[in-house]
Amino acid sequence: MSEFIVRCITSDCKVASGIVEKTVELFDMGSTIPFIARYRKERTGGLDEVQIQQISERLTYYRELQDRKGTVLKTIEEQGKLSDELRTSITNCSDKQELEDIYLPFKPKRKTRASIAKERGLQPLADLLIAQRADIKNKNEVLSRFVDPQKGIDTIDQALAGALDIISQDIADNASYRAWIRNSLSNRGTLVSKAKKEWAEKSSKFEMYYNFSELLKRSSAHRILAIRRGEAEGVIKWSIHADNDQLLAYLDSQVIRNKTFIFYKELLTAIEDSYKRLLFPALESEVFNAKCVEAERESISVFSKNLKNVLLAPPAGDKVIIAIDPGFRTGCKVAVIDGTGKFLTNTTIYPHEPQNKKNEAEKLLAQLVDQYKVEIIAIGNGTASRETDQIVRELIKNKQLDLISVVVSESGASVYSASEIARKEFPDLDLTVRGAISIARRLQDPLSELVKIDPKSIGVGQYQHDVNQADLKNALVFITEFCVNHVGADLNTASQSLLTYVAGIGPAVAANIVEYRNLNGAFKGRKELLKVAKLGPKMFEQCAGFLKIRNSKNPLDNSAIHPESYHIVERMAEKLECKVKDLIGNDKLLGSLQLSDFVTEEVGIPTLSDIVNELKKPGLDPRAEFSYAIFSDAINDLSDLKPEMVLEGIVTNVANFGAFVDIGVHQDGLVHISKLSDSFVRDPHEVVAVGDNVTVKVLAVDTKLKRINLQLVS
Repeated sequence: MSEFIVRCITSDCKVASGIVEKTVELFDMGSTIPFIARYRKERTGGLDEVQIQQISERLTYYRELQDRKGTVLKTIEEQGKLSDELRTSITNCSDKQELEDIYLPFKPKRKTRASIAKERGLQPLADLLIAQRADIKNKNEVLSRFVDPQKGIDTIDQALAGALDIISQDIADNASYRAWIRNSLSNRGTLVSKAKKEWAEKSSKFEMYYNFSELLKRSSAHRILAIRRGEAEGVIKWSIHADNDQLLAYLDSQVIRNKTFIFYKELLTAIEDSYKRLLFPALESEVFNAKCVEAERESISVFSKNLKNVLLAPPAGDKVIIAIDPGFRTGCKVAVIDGTGKFLTNTTIYPHEPQNKKNEAEKLLAQLVDQYKVEIIAIGNGTASRETDQIVRELIKNKQLDLISVVVSESGASVYSASEIARKEFPDLDLTVRGAISIARRLQDPLSELVKIDPKSIGVGQYQHDVNQADLKNALVFITEFCVNHVGADLNTASQSLLTYVAGIGPAVAANIVEYRNLNGAFKGRKELLKVAKLGPKMFEQCAGFLKIRNSKNPLDNSAIHPESYHIVERMAEKLECKVKDLIGNDKLLGSLQLSDFVTEEVGIPTLSDIVNELKKPGLDPRAEFSYAIFSDAINDLSDLKPEMVLEGIVTNVANFGAFVDIGVHQDGLVHISKLSDSFVRDPHEVVAVGDNVTVKVLAVDTKLKRINLQLVS
């Protein structure tokens, strides 16, 4: 790898060059980010997944930049215009935009006014004018030499106009000028949006942007993306307002060297033409698009944070669960699963209008609770959710049942129920029953169930359809992989969907693992993975530590200790004159170890510390303890809300401007960022996360617009 790339990544990521080199070596050897972060800490200096991902992204960026440099150098060299100075500028360039600015004058263009003028032989005249020689005294004498009717230049005015077109283009192509004006527009330009004429008197979701302006650099991501969407839908138009006099004065100062030059006024005309016709329109779009890219990154980052919190939500664990997918006319679909997530039975109840078979529904639910020893009733948060929750809570109270009722987000459940995955899992069940099963399983283990659903269907993103879809997909895959490998997977029960995200595996090998398991029964040990089709030694190295096996002959197979380190644990046991199994959970024995006794060239204190910590609590689930919110019985509809009410709720989404909270009225309320704390909050994610149980106070309710303003209490 080139020193240039190492130097750039070191600067961008604020990481020592030696660590960058070793991390890139691991990438080039086919190592995955989860594997590197957990099992190669000595080489990376203990970098976490986010830092390693950043190195990976910058590595891709600079390798693409180097490839582009090669193309640019070759193209300019073929034109015979590659000077030593230009070669150095290109070679040392560390920014894609800067490289394109350098290349712009040499980039093949479609026919322009300047290119036509050059074809007519007016480049020497343009060079003469831009040189601004003091000894030139007669305009006609200079211009008449370039009149040539055979080339389409019949008059001196045509000759002058063509030369000025060349100068205008050269000014517009100048990398330094473009960079200066781009920077000025980015930092001092004002973003202005107006309603299009046909929308000026109409209502729309973009009304706040009908007459809007603010400093571009202060425009938040959601406003930028909203303005872009409004333009795409033909409702508004945007522009960037700048101090044109200041920008023209800058260009004048750069181009004009002799104010007594006889073509001084003509040069000023060329500068103004270059700015208004070429430079400003191009840079206005470029700067706005750059701001959109920045906004997309921010939006994707928010989505990623929310997705991480949803996937790592505390699991209810191996409880027997009744799930209810509520509804009015078509009834409530009921499904029961056991502690492993296995489907047991299903039925439909009709406690609401128009059937109103409440007593029958309660009787049937009570029978299911008794028959299957149910511990939790999970209720989807869609239509009829609050009404169903009330009936269930009354049932629990009246029958004195030893169980709890929990409202669960059903976002994406319908997507799962119609998916190929669901059809394979439950080919004989109706879509609605599959949806109910999904609701139960996502309470039991959110991560295992939600990996089966496209993250974009989970409902925790803002403007997700307005961002670069490839970038969004990559970010969400990274977060999903992080969560799956952070928690780990049970090799003998994990679904194909979950196994797909385990480090190094992917969809094809995940399917092979499930097929092997179906044919041969449960895996007896981690080494048996090597018998799976297409799972070779390198893939085993990457995935083995994240796959756990309960009741394996080797107790270390149910830990996050990598098989490559089993010999270290065996040495520890030998040192303490005990068996490996005696070390597990034995703080006293483990505390007596001197880790320095086991340090080698490859294994240092970071890895040894991880091994000891894992031995203390092998297989510990890193997710928080399960908890749930209880909605008020008195609040079922928007009309029930009154200012100053204090209620429990669940955070359903977090955006840059605040957090949305479900308080049980079929419409989420907004806690604006200014109402999240008494002190200043820079990022709502610092205060709340998706899935948090919170207490909020109602500030205002607009039943017409269905808006609820809330304040976070705790």
